[in-house]
Amino acid sequence: MKFYAWAMLGVVVAMSSASVMEGQPTAPADPPAVLQPEVSFQFDRIGLPVPRFTVQVREDGTGRYQADEADGSSASQSSSAVRYVGGKHIDRTMTLGSATVAKIFKLARGLDRFNIACASKAKNIADTGKKTLSYVGADGRGSCSYNYSENKSVATLTDMFLAIAFTIDEGRRLDFLHRYDRLGLDAEMTSLVHEIDEGRALELGTIAPSLDAIAADTALMQRVRMRATKLLEQAKDDR
Repeated sequence: MKFYAWAMLGVVVAMSSASVMEGQPTAPADPPAVLQPEVSFQFDRIGLPVPRFTVQVREDGTGRYQADEADGSSASQSSSAVRYVGGKHIDRTMTLGSATVAKIFKLARGLDRFNIACASKAKNIADTGKKTLSYVGADGRGSCSYNYSENKSVATLTDMFLAIAFTIDEGRRLDFLHRYDRLGLDAEMTSLVHEIDEGRALELGTIAPSLDAIAADTALMQRVRMRATKLLEQAKDDR
């Protein structure tokens, strides 16, 4: 009898709790997370100082650069061919200018979010590295891989992403020279200006801290500091 009484009491308590809960408003469920549209570019080619990297760009301008250095690379005295010891993984966040971001996403959507065959069918094309463009967002997703593409929009995106990656790597070269070979900065800065003029370096804002450190270092040559200052001004204009 005691067991029966306790069991009945449990039922009554459970029913009472349910009744109370039914009378209370339930908390609204969290809204589903909005997927920020993202375009990414992955590059793979064995034999380079940085044989593998990925650049990810979201439509709000934020992004990420990830790369793996080649094992067994060494520092060179030549400013045009600085290498880094290690084979370490690089992972950096970045923010790109609105004009660059708008162009990337316009081209990506014009290519049906990369739901296309973007690789050239031509034979005997030199190996310039495997490249993969990807798109993901609430409005769709897709990707295509290629060594070489005859599609002008794909080629434009390729050049843009390679230029962004080059600039980020250049920032690391400038940091290295600033610390270990200050005289080498003169030639490296001259080379960087040339790459910018040729369109092979893009988004100087990604290396603003490196340029700022050079511009502020009174121990460096005046022309090196002046070049860094002008590039910082150019980076601000690009924003």
